[in-house]
Amino acid sequence: MERKSQIDTFGAIALVLFALNLGFNQVVIKIGTGGFNPVFLAGLRSAGAVLVVLLWMRLRGISLLLPREAFWGGVAAGVFFTLEFICLFLALDLTTVSRASVLLYSMPVWLGLAAHLWLPGERLSGLRLLGLGMAMSGVALALSDSGAEGASWTGDVLALLAAFCWAGIALCVRITPLSKVPPAQQLMMQLIISAPILLLIAPLFGDLFRGVEPLHLAALVYQIIAVASFGFLAWFWLLTIYPASSVASFSFLSPISSVLLGWLILSEDIAANVWAALALVAAGIYLINRKPRVPL
Repeated sequence: MERKSQIDTFGAIALVLFALNLGFNQVVIKIGTGGFNPVFLAGLRSAGAVLVVLLWMRLRGISLLLPREAFWGGVAAGVFFTLEFICLFLALDLTTVSRASVLLYSMPVWLGLAAHLWLPGERLSGLRLLGLGMAMSGVALALSDSGAEGASWTGDVLALLAAFCWAGIALCVRITPLSKVPPAQQLMMQLIISAPILLLIAPLFGDLFRGVEPLHLAALVYQIIAVASFGFLAWFWLLTIYPASSVASFSFLSPISSVLLGWLILSEDIAANVWAALALVAAGIYLINRKPRVPL
């Protein structure tokens, strides 16, 4: 497909479906940790995704080797990727999907703040600063009630650390030659770094298996195929077709779908402060990613 200047109907539908997929992802992880050690589950996911992405790259004729100048950027992104999923999978094992999702999807806030401080030409102003303040207030509100049913202060903090690591990956792509590397190569680098590390350290977090049942295996397969492989590739593909700012503007839907699906599927009791935090974070993300109008 040719590059487009704005989101069309197909793009809007694809981005909404992608946001729903990411929202459902948090529920699937929570279900999967019922049968697997969380870090072991993350490692199995990365290992399985390596095989799927490898096959896809072979079929597409994409080289597996990163250019030399992008190698260390790829390593740094891979380390952040590994840390992100250690934190996220442990967080979802300890706290609720709703709380973890509100905190995880605050990532654009921390990325916007880092870009404002360290990247020339990406300073926040006007509505984007307002969005930053709103989203940070939402994060503080979500963290304020750690005594709620199903909540865990440790899990909440881990979810926030996962958001920081996710922002770190995005920064690696922006400030290193990794930005010039095909998305599939970026993803493969992150997967091949994370898979062995996660699998090796998994025993440090308890028994590897917790009474695995078909539902847990289905959760693992979904994670490998629909999220870690083709989910990420679809996101990168959409970025090659539509403006990055327009694509990013749909990211506020992910925490909303996560909270709603956690409520619908897992029957999570969502406190009023979490709903309020969700509204603040989602609105803040929208404003941060909102493309400013060009004066006539």
